[in-house]
Amino acid sequence: MSKHQYEHLLPHSWTTQVTAWLAEDTPSFDWGGFVVGDGERTAHLNAKASGILAGVPFFNEVFKQLECTVQWHYEEGQYIDVKKQGGEKAKVVVATVKGSVRKLLLGERVALNTLARCSGIATASAAFLDKARKTGYKGIVAGTRKTTPGFRLVEKYGMLVGGVDMHRNDLSSMVMLKDNHIWATGSITNAIEKARSVCGFSQKIDVEVQSEEEAREAILAGADVIMLDNMNGDKLIECARKLKQDLHVSSTSAGKDAKTFLIESSGGIDLDNVGGGGHVDNAIDIISTSSIHQSTKHVDFSLKIDPSS
Repeated sequence: MSKHQYEHLLPHSWTTQVTAWLAEDTPSFDWGGFVVGDGERTAHLNAKASGILAGVPFFNEVFKQLECTVQWHYEEGQYIDVKKQGGEKAKVVVATVKGSVRKLLLGERVALNTLARCSGIATASAAFLDKARKTGYKGIVAGTRKTTPGFRLVEKYGMLVGGVDMHRNDLSSMVMLKDNHIWATGSITNAIEKARSVCGFSQKIDVEVQSEEEAREAILAGADVIMLDNMNGDKLIECARKLKQDLHVSSTSAGKDAKTFLIESSGGIDLDNVGGGGHVDNAIDIISTSSIHQSTKHVDFSLKIDPSS
C-alpha cells in the first residue's frame, strides 16, 4: 500500500515476531473463541483519533497467520483526519477484515496494539520534523536506540513512515563511544583508536563529547560524528559553528588539521523546544531525539465486528 514500500526493508525473519506475539497473548485456552465459534464474519478497523497510518505490514501479518483477509481503505503514511471527517467522536473506517470470528478476535488486540504504537511514532516523528523544517533547519532529524526490547523493529519502522532517520538500529550498526567508554579507556583518543583498530573503514564512529575541547580531540583522532551531548542555546550553536569553521574540510579557513565530520546535537530535544531554545542551527548536521518514540501518544484504533455480516 505504501508508495515507499517500506515493508521490503523488513528482514526475512520478522514474521516470527508476529508468531511470538500471538503465542504470548494466548498461551493456553482461548475461552472467548469457544464462545463465538468459527462462523465467517466481517470486522471494521476504525480510527478513533487523527494521525498517520503506520504498521500495515504487522497488522496484515497478524491476520494472515490467522487465515483472515485485510482490505485497506487508506495507504500507509497517509494522515487520517478523524475530526475533519466527523467531529470529536467520529470514527473513520480504515480497513475491513474478514475471516473466522474466533480468529478475528484472537488477533484483535495484538494487531491493534502494534498499529496504534507504530502510528503514534510515525505521527510524532512527522510533527517533530515539520516543526524543525519550519525553523529553516535543513539537516537530519533522527530517532534513537532508546526503543522497547522486542519491539524495536516496529518502532524504527514507525520513524521511517513518519519521515525521520532511524539513527543506528543496534549496537552493531555504528560505533558509538559515550562517556562510559571514554572513562573506561582513559581518553577520547584511546577509545577512538581502539575502536578503529577492529571496526575498520566500513563503520562510522560517533563520539559523545561534553565540550568544544573534547570535540576537537575527537575530530583530530578520526571520529566521523561528534555528538554535542546536552548542549543547548548559544553554547551549542557557537561550538558547532566554530568546529565547522576551524576544522571541517569544506571550510575555506580550515587549516592542515581539516577533517570530514558531522555534528550531532542530542539530549533533551523535544517538540516543545525544537522550534527554539537554541537546539536548531544548520551548522548542526543531525538532531537526535527519543521524544518521538518514548512516551509517545498512541493513535487509537478499534476493531468492531459488523453485526449484519
